[in-house]
Amino acid sequence: MSSEATTVELGNPRDAAATALLQASHALMQSLFPAESNHYLSVDALCTDDIRFFVAKVDGSVLGCGALALRDGYGEVKSMFVDPAARGSGLGIRLLKRIEEEAHKEDLPLLRLETGGKLHSAHKMYEGFGFIRRGPFGDYPDDPNSLFMEKPL
Repeated sequence: MSSEATTVELGNPRDAAATALLQASHALMQSLFPAESNHYLSVDALCTDDIRFFVAKVDGSVLGCGALALRDGYGEVKSMFVDPAARGSGLGIRLLKRIEEEAHKEDLPLLRLETGGKLHSAHKMYEGFGFIRRGPFGDYPDDPNSLFMEKPL
């Protein structure tokens, strides 16, 4: 995928292509984890003033998404998902870079995230981007199906 044809920009979770990606992400999480271990945000929850939602486009097609949730004292990475056909292309890292840029604009001191314990490729990507493992934060329970990470900015 050529970098000239790839963009990461603010998006609308209600746009059909973004909604389809989010639904695919939710279906994957539901297939891997029990309901009480799924902490994804609904499309409506991604459309609030405290969320910055981004889409990664390749040649105009939405192939990835991710969001920054503005929290008290930190930003939370939410709704990270890349179309399976585009995995390994660097879209996830490009989304994380854009989310980090937005966190800097908001003067947030760190990023945090919760991800599924079975998502080993995601763990590797986050660790390669500078995230370190930590315990639960916010309202998250200590769940053996979850992995918690953070990155100082």
